[in-house]
Amino acid sequence: MTQPISLLFGVHAHQPVGNFDAVMEEAHVRCYRMFLQTAERYPAFRFAVHFSGWLLDWLMARYPEDMARLASMTRRGQVEWFGSGDCEPVLASIPHRDRVSQIDALSDKIERLFGQRPKGAWLTERVWESAVVPSLADTGIEYVAVDDYHFLCAGEPAGRLDGHFTTEEDGRRLDLFPISEQARYRLPFSPAEGAVAWLEHLAREGHRAAVYFDDIEKFGIWPETYHWVYEQGWLTRFIEGVLASPLIETTTYADFHARQMTRGIVYLPTTSYIEMNEWTLPARAARTYHALVEQEKHAGRFEDRKAFLRGGMWRNFFMRFPESNWMHKRMLDVSARLAALPADRRTPAMQAQLHRAQANDAYWHGLFGGLYLPHLRRAVWNNLLALEAALDGVSPPLTLARCDLDCDGHDELFLRGDGLLAVVRADGDAALVELSSHALAHNFGDTLRRHDEVYHDKLHAAHGQQAQQGGIASAHDRIAFRHAIAPADAEPDSRPRGMFIDCWHPADGAPRPVRDYAETGPAAFAAPLDGGRLAKSFVMNGNRLTARYDSDGASGRLEIRLNIAMPSCDGYLGRHILENGDIPCGFGDRLELPAARRLTLDDGVLGGSLVVEFDAAIALTAQAHRTVSQSEAGFEKIMQAVELTCHWPLDGAPRSLTFTIEARARPA
Repeated sequence: MTQPISLLFGVHAHQPVGNFDAVMEEAHVRCYRMFLQTAERYPAFRFAVHFSGWLLDWLMARYPEDMARLASMTRRGQVEWFGSGDCEPVLASIPHRDRVSQIDALSDKIERLFGQRPKGAWLTERVWESAVVPSLADTGIEYVAVDDYHFLCAGEPAGRLDGHFTTEEDGRRLDLFPISEQARYRLPFSPAEGAVAWLEHLAREGHRAAVYFDDIEKFGIWPETYHWVYEQGWLTRFIEGVLASPLIETTTYADFHARQMTRGIVYLPTTSYIEMNEWTLPARAARTYHALVEQEKHAGRFEDRKAFLRGGMWRNFFMRFPESNWMHKRMLDVSARLAALPADRRTPAMQAQLHRAQANDAYWHGLFGGLYLPHLRRAVWNNLLALEAALDGVSPPLTLARCDLDCDGHDELFLRGDGLLAVVRADGDAALVELSSHALAHNFGDTLRRHDEVYHDKLHAAHGQQAQQGGIASAHDRIAFRHAIAPADAEPDSRPRGMFIDCWHPADGAPRPVRDYAETGPAAFAAPLDGGRLAKSFVMNGNRLTARYDSDGASGRLEIRLNIAMPSCDGYLGRHILENGDIPCGFGDRLELPAARRLTLDDGVLGGSLVVEFDAAIALTAQAHRTVSQSEAGFEKIMQAVELTCHWPLDGAPRSLTFTIEARARPA
């Protein structure tokens, strides 16, 4: 007699720290609530849930009745809770001490609110490194779910991936469940009846379990899924089909784990899900990798060989994106400062700010990931800078310090004033990589250059795509456009998008970047320029940063570019204010001033402004800097910064130009 297969069904719910309330409202109304209301009608349908802690706090405050529904389902044994880091960090990217505090914070929260302490954990983006094993084990986690791809890469045959395995690291043990890739691609995109028939087929073949754990947002938020899953009844038909089948039983991971022995020892390589391994690669390498994968698919060999066609690893995002790397290394530095504080001087608020600054979304980008979304990066910086300000209050740092914090082979110079921090990179550009106000908890240098992305190759493809036969298209397969995009919009930058990036326009000849600044003193630099000399220096005075340029012997025009991150971007709360009080336009518009001595960038979202003053009238232009990225909904253009360009004419005689920059908070 055929034994029923155990369906281990789990859903993962997460919203990035700092996401817009309207986006989260829609996610709940169209997905979380609908899923719970549907599942509630079928007490025999047992499943696992993971909600990131920040989302859980938001839902408890706004939708307590739906959380009470989830608590009731937990009490009757229908729901098993999975833990993880409270603010959804990639555990491998943060120190052991922070992994432990993140996991404990969420487990404590779930136990307090729902009466169940998790035994299982969700790994953010299924990023596996063996270093996380001790952290998970030390917090009482007994098992995690990762992709079956991880096991295939370790040499395990696909036919054995129907139960849990055991691994160990540094004397601690952890069990691992392999999530079925076939299940991830079938649910909910193929017809419900076909998905049930597939599970029954696995049962007839003798499989012990079908392991599914994936984003709940696929059940209502991904394009076309609300209509498919709820209005056309996919989820109801799937649940009823599963419960009606004598060949399928739903159970929790905990019950299956308790009654089934391990499949044996396994050691997984450092990896994530297969799509992520392509996203992590630089564009040129990603194109080579993608071509190799397509070649193997065309030859019919891919399924047999995909375990050996691994791309990059998640940490490669810090190599691909200097902006992510800088944010990450600043976070690690602040984490170390917090850990060094005596226990009686640390506060729960400090720990919570660190946890929020470690949220994964703003550190990476693929089809998902929010590095390209300024409001998500801003949330990381908001929390990081608020924590840094608190730390400065109890353990003041040096006013001038230097180190190679981001490991790029160049020192960074840290100039600290009265609530203002400027970081100058001592490389050939000698530009600001960060300008942060602690009072406003904002980094005005938090922008993003235009990077070469392999998905930009799709821009000439069709603007739509037919759905799969009998189902709907996965977001991985869709090509759509949210904005009109020309090829020039995606042309990658050849230089960083910092502040005080210089370009020389000689009287005769082509423009060229000034990239050979050498240090001449504390935060002072000089470069040869057409037989003359160009000097640049930075000084912090209280809450003002002064940048001074000196030129002697060169004739032409110097362009000085400042890419300034303003929270409103091209929204209606961002505006330029001239010296006479006029408001000519918003940040998304182009502004040309033939002779300006002061420009105020005022921002209602920020609750303050950045004032840029010059000691002499100068011509300047301001325009929006935008990047092209992809998301589940399609290609889109996103404003990253105000690109302020100052035009300084030089005639060979000694000249100087001074900038003064001040961040101002609006009166309370």
